[in-house]
Amino acid sequence: MAREVRHFIADILEAIAIVDEAVEGKSLEEYQKDSILRFAVERAIEIVSEASRRVPDDLLAVRPEIDWKKVRGIGNVLRHEYHGLSDKIIWGVVTDELPKLRMAMGAISEVLAKR
Repeated sequence: MAREVRHFIADILEAIAIVDEAVEGKSLEEYQKDSILRFAVERAIEIVSEASRRVPDDLLAVRPEIDWKKVRGIGNVLRHEYHGLSDKIIWGVVTDELPKLRMAMGAISEVLAKR
């Protein structure tokens, strides 16, 4: 049975919620020292990236301020160029980009609910 777009949106929101819970109250330095946390956060970002590829462009256009090309592309970077990523870059995604993405997914969900 094929998954619907709302399932991919739910996957994105769930992955963001997991990251939020995992890093709550933590600093960059604590993140850098915890290899399991880093691994889990990177995996969650991969899920966000892959699931975003399944959301149609017309829905993504609801929130054009999000750089969807980068959201979709970071998964490839994590899978193929993981050795070149710095913890600071991932931490920036966690602290700066995922909150914006959560809000964008909420707006997209509202549009989808009206269809």
